[in-house]
Parts: sequence; structure tokens; C-alpha cells
Amino acid sequence: MIPDNEVRLSHMAPGGGCAAKIGPGTLQGILEQLPRFSDENLLVGIETSDDGAVYRISPELALIQTLDFFPPMVDDPFLFGQIAAANALSDIYAMGGVPKVALNIVAWPNCVNPAILGKILAGGAEKVKEAGAVLAGGHSIQDDVPKYGLSVTGFVHPDQMYTNCGARPGDRLLLTKPLGTGLVNTAVKAEMASPEAEREVLEVMTHLNRQAAELLRECEIHACTDVTGFGLGGHGAEMGEGSGVTLEISLGKLPIQPEAAEYAAMGLVPEGSYRNREFLKDRVRVDARRPFGADLLFDPQTSGGLLVSAGPEAARRLEEDSRKRGFQYPFTIIGEVKEKEGPWSVILTD
Repeated sequence: MIPDNEVRLSHMAPGGGCAAKIGPGTLQGILEQLPRFSDENLLVGIETSDDGAVYRISPELALIQTLDFFPPMVDDPFLFGQIAAANALSDIYAMGGVPKVALNIVAWPNCVNPAILGKILAGGAEKVKEAGAVLAGGHSIQDDVPKYGLSVTGFVHPDQMYTNCGARPGDRLLLTKPLGTGLVNTAVKAEMASPEAEREVLEVMTHLNRQAAELLRECEIHACTDVTGFGLGGHGAEMGEGSGVTLEISLGKLPIQPEAAEYAAMGLVPEGSYRNREFLKDRVRVDARRPFGADLLFDPQTSGGLLVSAGPEAARRLEEDSRKRGFQYPFTIIGEVKEKEGPWSVILTD
């Protein structure tokens, strides 16, 4: 059994966190072969690659179901548990729901001290408690690579849920958390990141989207998703395609984590970024002249922020109110929604 002080959790995982997920092209090919299910109460299924499934229980209540888990991208087990839980809970917030019940998902090597797993579970439990939900059990298996996450159930009124396919021409696009998680984590793993950059990326990944989701309920918005492993470009493309529009994003308006652009210039780009870029080459156009723009757009995020499409007045209010209320990560207007422009679902400009 490996003692605590000899374990480097992040070095036990391939590719670094969300970057280790199945590539989007491979996943799409698999999903296309699955049968389609029909149920009048299934409000959101797999067709639009949304953040979770939504099933109507009654005219006033719908259930949101999601799950997410991945290998460690940090060495601290408690922080890893917090990050994985915040990432899974985010899908409920992205659909306008309130998390209610969570179940642990665990894969664990028998040769590693189980006390480390206890710290991971404690970190996850803390975030579930912060979200106001309850942790009600889970399931574990033996595996060579540690993995952890949650299956989460949330509630929403059927008429008040958000999807990723309602963006309208003329809308403004908003983003909460800054980009660059994959780039900074790659630099951390290479022991080239500054203490400031490492502190900030941990803050970003452990921060719940709860506060942002609560503010969204005060405004009318048209579409919402969270930005995770497929990057802003990938999740933006899903929103653009599902809505039949083109998202025009301005590089100069994007919130960026400290030193992420510098790490991109140094070539510290995660593998998942290249997979995202290749998969999206026919749907996402990069017009920005600064070379790090594409690296940020396709950077795989772990427990990223919310991407929101809202009318100009609602967007202005979200931006202003989140700053007035002292949000750690306020809403930032990063672009606008245009009529569909050729094959492009996302265009990145300067």
C-alpha cells in the first residue's frame, strides 16, 4: 500500500483532468449509434448535448439528472474532491435547477492508501453541503487510476429550465469564470506555474456556480450551458448549432486566468485542446490575430463558468448586478449572437 506522502495524484492520471475524456469526435460517433427514446415527459435528452437530462414529474416539477467524474488534476486529495463535486453540481445550475441529491462515483486502486480516498470524499461532501444538497451514498469499483465524481439530481419548474439551444440573434453572450484552466494545470504539472497562477486556478475550479445561477433567476435569459472539457469553443458550438445561430466572441473581452496566455505562448497546451480544435475546425472560425486566442477558445476547462445568452438589457443587468453584489467571478459580456453565418457556429474575433 502506498503511503500518503508518496502519492502524486495528478501523475496517476493521463492527460490531466477533463482533457483525459473521450475525444468529442469519438464520442459523437458512439452516440449516433444509440437508439432514440420517446417519452412525452422527457423534456431534454441527448439530442442537443445539453448539460443534463430533464424529466417532467408534474406540471410544476421536473427532475434534472446528471453525472460527471474524472481522474485527478491536482495532488491535494481534498481539493480534488471539491473540484470534482463542483464540476458535477454545475450541470444542475446550468439548466436553471437546484441540486437536491448527490451520489458518489469512485474508482480506486487497491494499492493506494484508502485514507487518501477519505480526504477526496470529504472534499466532495463539503461542496455538496455548500450547494444545499444531500449526499446519499454512491458506488465504488477497483481501478488502476483513481477517479471521482458525482451523480446529481436537481429540481426545476418545467417552464423555468434553461437549455443550450435557445440563443437568439441580437442576444449578448456572458461568461462567469475566467478561462485557462487546462493551460495553467499543464504548467502546474510541468512545475512551471507561478504560485499566483496555481492559487487562482484552484479558486476557479472549486468555486460553485450557485451564486451566478441564483442571479440568473432574476432575469429572462434564452440559453445557458457550463464550459467544461470541450472548452468555450465546443460548448459554444453546441449552443450555436442547437439555436441555429452564430456566436461571435471577442478575444479582448474574455476573462482570462493569470499567466494562461503566457503558458500558451510557451507551448504548455493540453492534449484535449488539440482534440477540441480538430473536431471543431469546420464549425468554429478563429479570426483573432493573437496566437493564444485559439488556445484559450479550445482549452478544456474543469469546473468552468456559465455561458449565457440573454437580451441586451438582461445582459447589462447581469453584468452590473454581479459586480455590485461583489461576485468573485462576475458576469462578463464577451460577445453577441448573430444570424447564422455559413457553417460557423462560433467565430472568435479580436
